[in-house]
Amino acid sequence: MSLRLAAGLALACVTAVTAGCVVEQPPPRPHPVYVAPPPAPIYEVVAPGPPPVQVVEEAPPSRPGFIWARGYWRWDGRRYVAVRGHWEPVRPGYHYVHPHWEQGRGGWHFRAGGWVAG
Repeated sequence: MSLRLAAGLALACVTAVTAGCVVEQPPPRPHPVYVAPPPAPIYEVVAPGPPPVQVVEEAPPSRPGFIWARGYWRWDGRRYVAVRGHWEPVRPGYHYVHPHWEQGRGGWHFRAGGWVAG
């Protein structure tokens, strides 16, 4: 056997043996990403007067992983309408701001509420 043929055969064997030794790493697991919601918008409402007294509703017993978003009054263009409370899933690193009314320049303003970082 010639030296050239033996070297080629040895190179082919080494290549075949080492080709199966490559360990492929699994792709990295995606981590949950929480994107901060935009600040809650303020809506100016032209209404004949302030909203009625806070919606009275009994908060249900606590529920792990959720917070109770209490009810509020919303303006439908003609009158105030009660909106019932609901469960919101907890978001780590955020706190919940309930929807509410504020009296300001030009009338009553509604802050929609939502999740705020911190």
